[in-house]
Amino acid sequence: MEREEVLKKITEIARDVFDNAEVELKEETTAADIEEWDSLSHLNLISDIEDAFEIKFTLAEVSKSKNVGKLMDALIKHMGEKR
Repeated sequence: MEREEVLKKITEIARDVFDNAEVELKEETTAADIEEWDSLSHLNLISDIEDAFEIKFTLAEVSKSKNVGKLMDALIKHMGEKR
C-alpha cells in the first residue's frame, strides 16, 4: 500500500472518530490542528487504525508520533513486518 493510500485510509478513520466529514489530514497534522482531537478521541483513533490495518502500535511509537506522518511511519513499518 502506497503512502498516499495509507493517508487516505487514516483520514477516513479520523473522519469517523471525530464525527467530522470535513477533516483533511496531512502528514504535518497534529492534534492541535483538529478541534475534535482530544485524549479520548486520540485513543479511539489509534485503536481504529490498529483494527483497520490489523497491527498493534507500541506505546513508544504512539508517544513518539507527534504528527500524522510519524504515525504513518510506524504503521508502514508494521505493515512491512506482516509480509
